[in-house]
Amino acid sequence: MLQTKKKKNLNILIISAIVALSLTLILYYSFKEPVTDKEMVELVAKYNQNCPLVIQEGIRLDNVTLPKDKIVQYNLTLLNVEKETAEIETIKKNIEESLLSTVKANPGLQTFRDNDFTLIYNYDDKKENYLFEITITPEQYK
Repeated sequence: MLQTKKKKNLNILIISAIVALSLTLILYYSFKEPVTDKEMVELVAKYNQNCPLVIQEGIRLDNVTLPKDKIVQYNLTLLNVEKETAEIETIKKNIEESLLSTVKANPGLQTFRDNDFTLIYNYDDKKENYLFEITITPEQYK
């Protein structure tokens, strides 16, 4: 009988420890700010106030996010493109070539360049189907 009570107490202790650990991890990751730089968070919030925004004929900026530290992600829609009929690789290649020169020269991206951010550009078609992603690293734009 004493043995059963000890087992029961041990089980309760183990379950309590698991629950406590789980809650701690959930709370930590739920409230953890992915980007610690307040200036960057404010800059992205400012961009998002103007979204969605047609930034060029046929291209709409839907929103900007900071998914991880030192990474900014632009989510865009190609308004005249349908995934089923598009030559995606050709479109991607053309956009990639112009993006790199834009990233190097655009004064609006200076803060990201100065802080060595990786820039991710996600493109969807006009029906919101994912098309492709272009990543530009600090090594590419420096």
